[in-house]
Amino acid sequence: MESSPLSAYFGELREMSELARTMDEETYRRMRLKYWIPTILVAILISIFSTHYFTDERTGRIIIPTLHWFFPSASRRTLHLMHMGIRKLAHVTEFGVFSAFVFRGVRAERTGWRWSWALATLVIAMVYAAFDEWHQSFVPLRVATPRDVAIDIFGAILAQALVWWYATRKWRFTLPPQIQAGTKGFK
Repeated sequence: MESSPLSAYFGELREMSELARTMDEETYRRMRLKYWIPTILVAILISIFSTHYFTDERTGRIIIPTLHWFFPSASRRTLHLMHMGIRKLAHVTEFGVFSAFVFRGVRAERTGWRWSWALATLVIAMVYAAFDEWHQSFVPLRVATPRDVAIDIFGAILAQALVWWYATRKWRFTLPPQIQAGTKGFK
């Protein structure tokens, strides 16, 4: 009987709880927390980007004149479309970075790549993307849209594809030969 990636992830959590029983509980918590600190910092940064300080109007005050300087013959409409594209690319980037750090937290001290880790990462990123848009619905001059959630999720999926590629292709070329020979899943 084949298990789902999510049940495999929960099985790994049970294994880690067994590890926690064999060591001091405080040491184990600190060991796990260090993998989540960057994720928490990126989540805080995303929440800051969701405030009124980063509205379309405010970022446009900087980005549109900069674009006009680079593209002096561009029409006002073109500059606004480029501004919107940059803002949407920022969504993809910030949730891509968030997804990569969530994967690091989920994986913790283990190595490699597993579907269960990627699935747990994507679920966390999707929930946080929805939360981020929900938060924006309460912020003056901000609008929450399902399209932005979809763009955020796309960024998380793209990052997971890069994490998968790096873990299954690149790491086998960067590991020292003695580790590479004994590592499973890098053939």
